[in-house]
Order: sequence, then C-alpha cells, then structure tokens
Amino acid sequence: MNSQIEQAAQILGESAQRHFPVSSLTTYKVGGTAALFSRVNDLATLFNVVQVAQDLSLDLVVLGRGSNSLFADEEFEGIVAQLGDFAQHLELPQQNEKSIVTVGSAVALPVMARRTAAAGLTGFEWAVGVPGTIGGAIKMNAGGHGSDIDESLMSVRMYSSGSGQVREMAKSELGLRFRGSSIDDDDIVIDATFQLAWGNSEQSLNMIDDIVKWRRENQPGGQNAGSVFVNPVPGEIAAGELIDQSGLRGFRIGTAEVSTKHANFIQADPEGRASDVVAVMEHVKKVVKQDHGFELRSEVRLIGFDHENRTRGIHE
Repeated sequence: MNSQIEQAAQILGESAQRHFPVSSLTTYKVGGTAALFSRVNDLATLFNVVQVAQDLSLDLVVLGRGSNSLFADEEFEGIVAQLGDFAQHLELPQQNEKSIVTVGSAVALPVMARRTAAAGLTGFEWAVGVPGTIGGAIKMNAGGHGSDIDESLMSVRMYSSGSGQVREMAKSELGLRFRGSSIDDDDIVIDATFQLAWGNSEQSLNMIDDIVKWRRENQPGGQNAGSVFVNPVPGEIAAGELIDQSGLRGFRIGTAEVSTKHANFIQADPEGRASDVVAVMEHVKKVVKQDHGFELRSEVRLIGFDHENRTRGIHE
C-alpha cells in the first residue's frame, strides 16, 4: 500500500499533501490523518484524482464539511479529496424569474438557507441548522424542522467515477428516502437545482432566527456530528427518546460520551479518540436493541475502521 501511495503522490504532485490531519476537517475534530489529501478546485483535478485512485486501487473519500464523518485514529491508507472552488457557486434568480436555484455541492446548507431567504425565496429555511454541504445533504436526504432535501430538489449533476462521465439526473432517479438515497458510492455530486418559491424575505429571516435559537437551546455545541442515529419510526419514535429511556444520557467511554443535553448526540473531548466515539455508539445500539427491540441505524460515516467498508465517493 505504501508504494501505491507514493506513486499516487508523485502523479498528483502539488495537488496532494501527505499525512494530512483530516480530523481537522470534521466537526468531531478527532481521528487520524490521510495518507494523501487533495483540495479539488476544478473538474480536471477531480477527474485526475479519481483516475489515480482507480488505477492504483486506492480508496477515495470525497469530503464536504466533515459534519457527518468520523475518521479512525490510524492513518487512512487512501486519498481524501475535498471539493473546492468549482463546487461553491450559488446562482439565485431575479424577482421576475422562476424561483429556481442552482448550487454547487460544496456550498454549506446554512449559507444557502440564509442567502435564499435574503433574496426573498422560501422553502429552504429549515437547512440553516444543518452544518453539512449540499452534496452530502442530497446523498443523505438531510432534513429537519418539518422538511428535507426531497421537498425542493429538482435535479443533480453528478460525476460517476465508475463510468468517468458527468450526467444530469432527475430527483426521481435518486431513490430519496428518509435520511438516505440510492446514489451510488461511486457518484460524486457536482451541483444541483432546486425549485423554491417566492415569499417574504423578512418572514423567512425571522424563521431562520427562530430555528437557530431553538437549536442553541436544545442541542449541544462542541465536538459532535449532530444526531447520530436515524429515528426508527420517523415522526413517531425518536432515537434520542429511546436512548434517554435506557438511561444512557451522560454515558461515557474514555474521551466520548452521550450528550447530557440531547441523548442522540455523542460528544468527543478535545484531543479525544475516534475509537471511544465508536465504542459509545456500539454500546448505545446494543442497549437500545435489548431494551426496546429497535436496531438503530447510524447517520455517521465511519472511515478507516476495520469493521466498516471503505467507502468511495462519500460527501458530508
């Protein structure tokens, strides 16, 4: 593997860095390094990074804001790529035009929420409290406060590392479901088109303020990846309630614990260990299964852990 990494480093040259602390790119702020890291600022570089990974049989992870990712403490023996300039555009319509927004996959959801609201567009206010990027939100069909990506998404433009082609796909082709989709791990979202609605800018901005206030009052800050587990019965049975009923609020292993403020959050200590976060996750899943019969599904993507598949094309 080291020889393959060295070959990749030589081919990619200045567009890649060795032993990069990818934990610094995640909201958990724990975990190890990546053997190679590349910040991809144009499509040509993306194509090249993907091709090198394929030719040398190296695992490739495409990272957004790292708000849903946890890297193992050991070095990830592959390539981590973060989409840059070419995926950060946000095209807003004029007042006399259709309320269609085109946005790059690396744009943060709170940025799109605030900018569309300020422009007088409504329908994306809910996303102000979701710290991920458009690409990851589409792959996970992220949502909150009564709405989700599925509500307004029209189409996406994706690069398939398998076929080497860029293609446009309608929402109906994505298999969107509650906190998930059928988007292949080899597919990398480049940008997307949304249909919003013209509304009242002041009302939308007030709604955003209310959402931000609610989240600050009800959810913890610090080092976490937001809600860890998907609600087993959306709208009826919440993962956090089950965890709380099992008496796990505040449960700790080493440098990680179940949040005392919200039981579906797992906090990591500064300079903590990713292995402790995973250990807490596994314990919570085991206890909830024993107590309530539900098999909790994690929203957090684990990268580089022996018991997890080494996924390609992840966006967070």
